[in-house]
Amino acid sequence: MGLEGRVALVTGGGRGIGKAIALGLAADGAAVAVNYRKDADAAAAVVAEIEGKGGRARAYQASVAVLEEVQAMVAQVVADFGYVDILVNNAGISNRMGLVATTTLDDLERVIDTIALGSHHTSQAVLATMRERPRGDIIMISSNSAITTDPRTAPYSMAKAAQEVLAFTLAKEEAANGVRANVVVPGLTNTDLGARVAKGMGHDDIHEINPRVALGRVVEPEDVAAMVRFLVSDAAALVTGQRIVVDGGGLKPAH
Repeated sequence: MGLEGRVALVTGGGRGIGKAIALGLAADGAAVAVNYRKDADAAAAVVAEIEGKGGRARAYQASVAVLEEVQAMVAQVVADFGYVDILVNNAGISNRMGLVATTTLDDLERVIDTIALGSHHTSQAVLATMRERPRGDIIMISSNSAITTDPRTAPYSMAKAAQEVLAFTLAKEEAANGVRANVVVPGLTNTDLGARVAKGMGHDDIHEINPRVALGRVVEPEDVAAMVRFLVSDAAALVTGQRIVVDGGGLKPAH
């Protein structure tokens, strides 16, 4: 979609949805900084795939939960590529499915630190360079847990709700600087996490759920990437402060 000359930073870009987004943005012409926390091999494989197709990419290790690591990472990306004008806050972890009454402080803090504070750290760190560009885009990869408030998901739901509020706040604060901020909400997606959710629903294969999805299949990572690619393109020049759900129309009630 014509992203030549732009530089994207994708957190958690080595696997799942983040990988699909990194590959998609590179296919559209952007140089891509692939962030990872632990899986260096996965991030390196994404970089190799992008470079193998003639694109530009590098991998960067940092925990988005640690402000100093984020600042150092962004500084290195800017040194390598000149600037960042697309940020995709995709990195995330889930909580340990405890009730509020039994949730440990460690579980609460690690989830909120990664998703909510991590998104704040990365957004803050790129704004100075992003404001200098003709256009900037910040995308949050969220979850319907931000509004469905399901039992045993309090840390995750709280973190995703905070992440979305951050996007809507940025959309208002940074519009005058040409920066757009939007939220993409995947439905049940064919990733490692999605497979675990499907197993919890009694399905060994996530695709067994396809008949329950209104449009006939669960979400693939590339479906989410396609929405991100649209939102950062010229076709979405006037789109900011929006929450867009990619879920195939949702799950029909089980019979």
